[in-house]
This record gives sequence, C-alpha cells and structure tokens, in this order.
Amino acid sequence: MRKPRRIPSLAVAGLLIAGLAACAPASYSNSPQLPPVAGERLALSDIEFLADPLTYEGPSTALLSRADIVTPATVPLQTLPATVTSDELGEPLLVEILSTGRVLALDMSGSLAATVWALGFGETLVGRDISTTFPGVEGLPVVTGSGHAISPESVLALRPDLIITDGTIGPLDVVLQLRDAGVTVVFVRELAGLRAPAAMARSVAAIFGAPDAGEELANTLDIDIKAVTETIAAQAPLLREDKLRMVFLYLRGANGIYYLFGKESGAGELIEALGGIDIATETGWVGLRPMTDEALIAANPDLIIVMTEGLASVGGARELVKEKPAIGLTRAGQKLRFVDMADSQVLSFGPRTPEVIDALARAIYAPEQ
Repeated sequence: MRKPRRIPSLAVAGLLIAGLAACAPASYSNSPQLPPVAGERLALSDIEFLADPLTYEGPSTALLSRADIVTPATVPLQTLPATVTSDELGEPLLVEILSTGRVLALDMSGSLAATVWALGFGETLVGRDISTTFPGVEGLPVVTGSGHAISPESVLALRPDLIITDGTIGPLDVVLQLRDAGVTVVFVRELAGLRAPAAMARSVAAIFGAPDAGEELANTLDIDIKAVTETIAAQAPLLREDKLRMVFLYLRGANGIYYLFGKESGAGELIEALGGIDIATETGWVGLRPMTDEALIAANPDLIIVMTEGLASVGGARELVKEKPAIGLTRAGQKLRFVDMADSQVLSFGPRTPEVIDALARAIYAPEQ
C-alpha cells in the first residue's frame, strides 16, 4: 500500500501564502518593478545604532545597497549527467540530470533563480517566476501569475529541459503534468532560516553538476551571515529587557488577510539574528496563523516587520492602525514602529541573505542614517 504523502512544513507555509495571494488577478506578462536600492553607504560596523531602540517612533523601510546579484568571474565547470535526490513532498526520488541548457527555477520568493544566478548559471534561465526581480532577468518571460500559479502553456512554449522548484508554486498537479510531458523536474526543499542559503547553494549546484561551485558559494554565504550577525550583536541591546520584541505580519489589506509568521517560517531566526526577541517562538506559534486581536494585543510587539507591498495594500502604517485598531493598541502600533522590506527579499533566504539582514538592521537600529 502506497504511503500517504507528507507535506513538509515549508511547503505548507508556501502553498498557504500562494493560496492567499491567489485572490489577486494573475498576470503572466508583467512582474513587479525592481525594488529601490539605497546605493553606496557606510559599512554597518561604521554606523551608530540607536541608544535606545525601544523609544524610537515611526516607520522605516529596509533597502539593499545594490539590486544586482554577485556572480563568479567565470562559469563553473559542469559534469553531466548528474544524479540528485528530488524531495517530492517528502518522498525522495533519484533524478538524472542530462542537460541544463534551458532551465526554469521557480519558487514563491525567487530564491532558486537567484541561487542559479549567484552560482554563475544565469545564462541557462529561459523564464522566471513573478518574484524573480533582479538586474539581468528583466527580459525573461514570466511563467507564474500574481497568485504564484504556473501557466503550463507558457512553460512548454519555452521548451525547458529542467525545472527546479520547491513546492511553493503550483498547483502541484501542473508541475507533475509538466514532468509527464518530458520536462525533468527536481524539487529542492530547504527549511527556511539562516542555514537555507548555503544548503540551497549546494543543492542547486549539484543539479548543475558543479558541486565545487556550490561549496564555494555556501562557504561565502555562511561567512557573510556570521559577520553581519556579529556586527549587529556588537551594538544591539544585550539585556533581554532592552531588546525589541518583534513579530512578522503578512498582510494583504484589499482581501482582509492578516497572518502571523511562527516557527518554521524562518522569521524567528531572522529576528534573532537582528538582536530581537521573536514573539512567535516565545509563544509557541507554528507555521502561519491568522492574526486575532487577542493574540496580537497579548503579544504586544515593540516592532512589526511587514512586506512592502503588504503595507502599501492598506495605505501605509497610519492607515494600518486605523484599519486594525488592535494593532494600534500594541507598543508597535502606538509608535508606528513598522519596518517593511520588498516582498521578494525579506524572507527569501537566498544568496542575498547577508544583505537582507544588513538592510533590516539599518532600518531597525539606524533608521535616520
């Protein structure tokens, strides 16, 4: 008897968000503009953090210093065919990769395509998902809509020989139909968090038959993440009573959607890397849970992290506390202490993770610098 498929928590969270986003009309021809960037600025270690982050008032936006993704000077050597393990909803399958000439790397946050690019294989990409928005991919056709649903016709028209995905876009049946149509499909699933960028680098590099390139990128990411978190720790409050209590809120105001991110979403590790206290971890929330007035008031965060498009969907910070009075009753709401960051960046856990942490730290601890 075939065992029932077990859906990993990462896929559950991703599919739930995709389902929530599906309320918006789909588009396979356009995707969001490149998020704005901050440009040249002082190193994080050279800026002065707020003396008391708990007293600061007002919203702020986290911006990367640059939009492009660093790539190696030369394309890594490949050895094909390569045999890898595809994690199809908890059922590991061995897949042989014969060609990587025409690739689609598709997921909800754009991290897989970003990893392909960071490894030096960007020229193999023939299309993109709606969340893949960095310089160099603007001319690629979009094959997922605003609800992260795949257009099978758009995919097949591109004649890909390989699709790399993680289960956060779909429907799954469509992905499996594409495999049945002769396209090699590999599922790469990494638990969201600070270990994900390096793990994803190794997994994607293995698919391309270039494990050495994956190891090099993984080591670089681990070193850079460690460096930025140590820089933050050196200036952020040390005592627990002085630390900011934070929570990640997913919102889509037009559809009345408000979800809190709990364990296994990666938000907790990000908040802890930022020197804060993750309320979801403290409270024991797992995955995504609908925001209730009672839960948020009881949690009483000092700072709320949101996605930029989500905050815009309610008209900004001031309108948010009017729309949801319970948020206005929290310390964060009273001080309008919201930090937003581009949807495709803040929880992507791809090759730009060190820069994401750096940008969030600036918005939290040095918002006026």
